[in-house]
Amino acid sequence: MTTVAPGGPAVEVARATSGRSEVALTFHGAGPLEITRQVMALLAQHNAKVTVFAVGTWLTDTPDGARMVRDGGHELGNHTWSHPDLESYQPAPMLTEIERCRDALSTVVGTPGTFFRQSQGQHATARELAAAGKAGYARTLSYDVDSLDWTDPGAAAIRRATAAAKAGSVVSMHLGHPGTVQALPGILTDLAARGLTPVTATELLR
Repeated sequence: MTTVAPGGPAVEVARATSGRSEVALTFHGAGPLEITRQVMALLAQHNAKVTVFAVGTWLTDTPDGARMVRDGGHELGNHTWSHPDLESYQPAPMLTEIERCRDALSTVVGTPGTFFRQSQGQHATARELAAAGKAGYARTLSYDVDSLDWTDPGAAAIRRATAAAKAGSVVSMHLGHPGTVQALPGILTDLAARGLTPVTATELLR
């Protein structure tokens, strides 16, 4: 596991290099409780584990969604308090965005989450890595495959985009979008056909 000095900058990870036939499906955590419930049910049917990066406002508005994720054996991470263009923030409010979500995670599900993911950017900037480290996160988790499901392109397009995943990939997806629910059975079937097992980010990077 990557370790850093306490309070030092976090280290960004975008994929695993172990060679194991595993992938991490990661979800932006926000949106209606019913869609979260549908996603969790599909994952359970396929015995798949995922990591959900919770937005702080979702944690406080829909705490049952985050608890549903936790109780399903999935992992939760920090995706800022309000999902702003984080890099545009000055250092103090940037840190506050991360810390508020961290504290909400601890309150709602009992853990601050292992990973931080920056909002509105595939890769963390040096300033974001520094802020994440100050907030107590050793690693930020980026991704190497973007499903683009947040653009609502339709289930078939989402399924095609995620087909780019290979052993070690981290895939970006979103709760809160019906098209993601519609695409998920096909995505999970495709991964299984290729011998790829969806696991939490912690498991992928062990």
